[in-house]
Amino acid sequence: MLIREIFYNEENGFGVFMMQVKESSEALDKKEVTIVGHFMRPHPDELLLCHGKWIEHPRFGRQFEVVHLQKEMPSGQQAIVKYLSSDMFHGVGLKTAEKIVHHLGENALEKIVDNPDVLVDIPGISSEKAHSIATGLQGHRSLENALVFLYRYGIGPILAMKIVQTYKEHTVDLVRAHPYRLIEDIEGIGFHKADELAQQVGVAVDSPQRFQAAVLFSISEAAMAEGHVFLTQTQLEDRVRALILRDFDTTFPEELREQLVQGLVMEGKLLEEEGRLYLPSLYYAEYGMAAKVQQLLNQTEEEFPVHEPYEILGQVEESLSVSYADKQREAMLASIQSPLMILTGGPGTGKTTVIRGICHLFAQLHEFSLDPKDYEGKEEPYPIRLAAPTGRAAKRMSESTGLPAMTIHRLLGWRGEFFERDSEHPIEGSLLIVDEVSMMDMWLANQLFRAIPKGMQVLLVGDADQLPSVGPGKVLHHLLDVEQIPRVELTDIFRQKEGSSIIQLAHAMKEGELPDDLLQPLPDRRFFSTTREQTLPVVLKTYEEALHRGYTLFDVQVLAPMYKGEVGVNRINEEIQASINPPHPGKKEVKWGEGTFRLHDKVLQLVNHPEYPVYNGDMGQVIALNEDAVQEDPVLWVNYDRQEVAYKRSQLNQLSLAYACSIHKAQGSEFPIVIMPVLSAYRRMLKRNLLYTGVTRSQSYLILCGEMKAMRSGIRVADGQERNSFLANLIREWL
Repeated sequence: MLIREIFYNEENGFGVFMMQVKESSEALDKKEVTIVGHFMRPHPDELLLCHGKWIEHPRFGRQFEVVHLQKEMPSGQQAIVKYLSSDMFHGVGLKTAEKIVHHLGENALEKIVDNPDVLVDIPGISSEKAHSIATGLQGHRSLENALVFLYRYGIGPILAMKIVQTYKEHTVDLVRAHPYRLIEDIEGIGFHKADELAQQVGVAVDSPQRFQAAVLFSISEAAMAEGHVFLTQTQLEDRVRALILRDFDTTFPEELREQLVQGLVMEGKLLEEEGRLYLPSLYYAEYGMAAKVQQLLNQTEEEFPVHEPYEILGQVEESLSVSYADKQREAMLASIQSPLMILTGGPGTGKTTVIRGICHLFAQLHEFSLDPKDYEGKEEPYPIRLAAPTGRAAKRMSESTGLPAMTIHRLLGWRGEFFERDSEHPIEGSLLIVDEVSMMDMWLANQLFRAIPKGMQVLLVGDADQLPSVGPGKVLHHLLDVEQIPRVELTDIFRQKEGSSIIQLAHAMKEGELPDDLLQPLPDRRFFSTTREQTLPVVLKTYEEALHRGYTLFDVQVLAPMYKGEVGVNRINEEIQASINPPHPGKKEVKWGEGTFRLHDKVLQLVNHPEYPVYNGDMGQVIALNEDAVQEDPVLWVNYDRQEVAYKRSQLNQLSLAYACSIHKAQGSEFPIVIMPVLSAYRRMLKRNLLYTGVTRSQSYLILCGEMKAMRSGIRVADGQERNSFLANLIREWL
């Protein structure tokens, strides 16, 4: 029975409770135990039948981890009175509960469930209140029964709680009738898990809903895991065949397969165009993006006297004390004459120098100020909008140009479920410059382009050799495939002339080569040859040495290709935290899942958090903790570049430690020092663009450690995986 609640998270059902033991299968030293796990919140005087195991918490001692819990309804008049007067039943106080028990006796709960009208006969209880009490009791029982139902079919406590919290009292009926809906509605359930559940609840192997679920899952998985905007019919059939396997052709003959796919099209769950099958959101994103690009390219720009841009460009060089190379001058002059232009180039080729120059050239040509203060309190918008996919990339953009820059999400007014800026409420300004375009997926690119107003010029900047977006599409590559879009590629390497061997290495890697001096110690990079067992200690020692020399946590970044494994991101974070920020008496910390956050930890934001705003990829530091926080109180505070953000316990899944992060998460960021392990154990991830992206995150010093053979084999693997997209074809067709 419940003694007191220590913690309960309504969102995922994880709780910690002090309980009194009535009976036990083993001898206990005391009759009070702490139980932890995912289950429905216990209420006073409920009896719980708990199955699980004993665990030893490093701080709180011995606890019973619940794997399966079953509630028994309270018995005895006093217990039933407490139960009915608890916060489960709105509007039922102690006196009303006593009145109910006095009239209905110790079987009051069963009588109410069987026939709610028995409450109406009790003086002072209206039919409305009777209905409310009965509904609450039935609903609570149905949730308990739903959990037991899910446990019986092999669904673990965490997933079971997610399902019950999503479907509430409809859980059992919905899971029996539509088990494949779980794929779409419940994070962590894929086709195989839903299919296994479907078979257990009696869905036939030749059921149409089984085949259609496999179709929708295949297309969604192709988009999210492999970046495809659509699948062809042949590709779709191959994937569905791999999912269903058993007697595929006899269970679902070709004619039936075609009918079922067309059924999804008729329902609007898929869209088909000339044999290409899309999720609706990706169809509208690709076609919308193509239409907007075509509209931009057909836009005419203001013409200046031939000599004027050249004269002003000379003035910009003088005012900024810069002498532009021929290719840089070409890029700047082309950008002011093009409604849409792409600027590409590898590290050290001066892309940021050109962006800054374009801003000043554009401002002088159009005779407006670049000082944000001149626009304060005025209706006239700031004319140049600078944006990038991540907060760190936007910050770099602002630092290199001296002008305001922001994330694309912030520019578009992301509010968690919708964007404020769209075709009806466009971005304001005359020139839009977007950096790190290789990171934009089709969804975000379409949302950005549809918010571009008529007359605004657009410059897209990126490095085509970096990793493509995590989401579907390879937007930068698709746009570069359209010959009609003006583009300038910067090829001269300026930082190499300043002695950067990191830049030399990066450009060799682009060609699938490694320099002969890779193993030699150089002023700005090293390669430590280590075995897999030696690599983590070397990473740790190198990290500690950098801090010892006065570098900060935000100067040094470990990058790894994978999260799991002996030298994966998760393990590296654990080891660095244990080394530089270990636990000790008096130091505050908060447990979350299998990890721990401590005061002063470096952390990474994992999702967009528009309220503050803080975005996916932003790094900060824990500045305060409240270990005793309950319910909706903040438990942890993080400082992001002078902005403090509070997190409730239920929001801690938005954070991870950030001493190490994946190369994908680091894209768009640069760090003074990068430490990057390269091992054969990562082989399925090791590709040229991934290694190149990791190396080019380093500004001043690069430490590679691991196996030279892994480095060589990774460099030889070009990212040959094409992503299905019709964007370039559509743009060309419509021009």
